[in-house]
Amino acid sequence: MLQPYYQKRYVEAGCDEAGRGCYAGPVFAAAVILPKDFHHPFLNDSKQLTEAQRNELRPVIEKEAVCYSVAKVDHDEIDRINILRASFKAMHLALDNLKKRPKYLLIDGNRFTPYQDVKHKCIVKGDGLYSSIAAASVLAKTYRDEFMKNLHHEYPLYNWSNNKGYGTEEHRLAIQEYGLSKYHRLSFNINPTQLTINFEEENIVM
Repeated sequence: MLQPYYQKRYVEAGCDEAGRGCYAGPVFAAAVILPKDFHHPFLNDSKQLTEAQRNELRPVIEKEAVCYSVAKVDHDEIDRINILRASFKAMHLALDNLKKRPKYLLIDGNRFTPYQDVKHKCIVKGDGLYSSIAAASVLAKTYRDEFMKNLHHEYPLYNWSNNKGYGTEEHRLAIQEYGLSKYHRLSFNINPTQLTINFEEENIVM
């Protein structure tokens, strides 16, 4: 059972990201302030939900949240500043656009760059513990998936509509055959030569 809040004193926003480990596309982040009595039977860490459940939850969260915001940082900036900083920047951008200013932040994970003078708490696997982080995880994930499905029409060879840019075997084989697109993260060391070495190592382990 998810907890409705971490503390009662301040207005609290949950923050989470999606796409941090992907080979291609932006990293997305969401910030959500929920009513303290918000409840939905599906709400959980977005990775524990089916795509249909996430898509059902998204409009419910958007309608019932006190406020929410979703932001992204693109692949070029990820390569410039690194994925960790890009993830934090996406969270900051989402927080910038909230219609109500929170006084306390719940961050999924173990690190965060402080946002202005707002207190925060990092919580490992917080998207499976607190409703606001779970809601943020659902929004970040659904917005990113939608974005990657749209990119799929431009670069169908990688089947991003299915793998969403993650390093699946299908995606890696497509990179081996067709090379990298302009949306791939060059800082992730995903050139075909390196991928071939990784395949060999995986086969040895298996």
